[in-house]
Amino acid sequence: MGQYKTYGLHNFRSIPQMDRFSPEELFDMEVVGNVLPFKTNNYVIEELIDWDNTPADPIFVLTFPQRDMLLPHHYDEMAMAMRTGNRETIRKTADSIRWQLNPHPANQMDNIPHLGDRDLSGLQHKYRETVLFFPSQGQTCHAYCTFCFRWPQFVGLDGMKFATKEADSLVRYVSTHPEVSDILFTGGDPLIMSTKHLEAYLDVLIAAKVPNLRRIRIGTKALGYWPNRFLTDKDSDDLLRLFERVNNAGIHLAIMAHFNHSVELSTKSVREAISRVRSTGAEIRTQSPILAHINDDPMVWAKMWDEQVNLGCIPYYMFVVRDTGAQHYFAVPLVRAWEIFKEAYEMVSGISRTVRGPSMSAHAGKVQILGVSEIYGKKVITMRMLQGRNPQWILRPFYADYDDRAIWLDDLRPAFGEDRFFFEEELKEMSSTLSSVED
Repeated sequence: MGQYKTYGLHNFRSIPQMDRFSPEELFDMEVVGNVLPFKTNNYVIEELIDWDNTPADPIFVLTFPQRDMLLPHHYDEMAMAMRTGNRETIRKTADSIRWQLNPHPANQMDNIPHLGDRDLSGLQHKYRETVLFFPSQGQTCHAYCTFCFRWPQFVGLDGMKFATKEADSLVRYVSTHPEVSDILFTGGDPLIMSTKHLEAYLDVLIAAKVPNLRRIRIGTKALGYWPNRFLTDKDSDDLLRLFERVNNAGIHLAIMAHFNHSVELSTKSVREAISRVRSTGAEIRTQSPILAHINDDPMVWAKMWDEQVNLGCIPYYMFVVRDTGAQHYFAVPLVRAWEIFKEAYEMVSGISRTVRGPSMSAHAGKVQILGVSEIYGKKVITMRMLQGRNPQWILRPFYADYDDRAIWLDDLRPAFGEDRFFFEEELKEMSSTLSSVED
């Protein structure tokens, strides 16, 4: 593989494979890449993308901007700005468009907790047992996914970035909230950090011996996009020893690995990396959204789950692409997403059926589509929550009118003539209370 090299808008035309694209196609990529973040690396380029299949290749679509990822009027606005050649015009146009793309879906700003009278802007606490932690050195990635709902972390949009260096504040917050059993390191990608930076956080948690802290999770795309992080990087051995230290301290370590297509599991490097991670005692759980143009095919999912289990990973979630960024491009209607999930589920053995989905990470919680039912002669979509802002909402079935075009919870209407879903009034009160506190 050689030396690690990344590419962004400033140098992507130097990628040798770019010579197969026309000047117009390259300009399209630049237009989209000036609004939504673009970054890739030599492993993705050399090992994962089938260049003979571009532009339809799923990994190419997953990492390289496509014209239709912007709505037509947004494309035209940015193209016009770029033709002026004025950097300030380009920046202002990009920011204007970004603010129209719902940069923080599911009211993420509501999730920022407090320590005394101080906001902890590098943390989120939405679900009772789990705190999300955004280490400042981990707020980038080895390569950016074009669908990523955390795209505002990477584009410099004022007030939109979660990040902190305060490990001590994390310890104090978890220590004073005994309901918290899990910390999820997220980003960006925490495993883009050097081991020295990561251990500065994890060693503090280990040393604190917080009795209620039972599990640490690390959300990462490194296994898919740069498996050498666990193999040949200069501190890869130190990283694995750090994983061992966490487990030896009696804290369960789970690597929440993002794999969006079975191609990402096909290389020798990723297989060796998975083996090395598992040898530390860490568990690998896998997740991905269902994405048009990339993996909206039950065969892809069945193959991916089956191969993950063969490698010792645990299929965990199929998500629905969130209502932000290029949702219009990647969205799969909820009914079709459930059909794909069901068909794929039927193709695998019971040991692969640990996966849950399709799940929407909405404002109220993680809403799972259970299927299409007929009740009293009426066709409905059946749902439940796998997580909720109020834990009492979890696993309570609820119903929406059948709609095979809906792509998000907000597109659905409650069934049987109800004005609202059962949780909506309480959720509104929660948001009002939070707003009053912030004011």
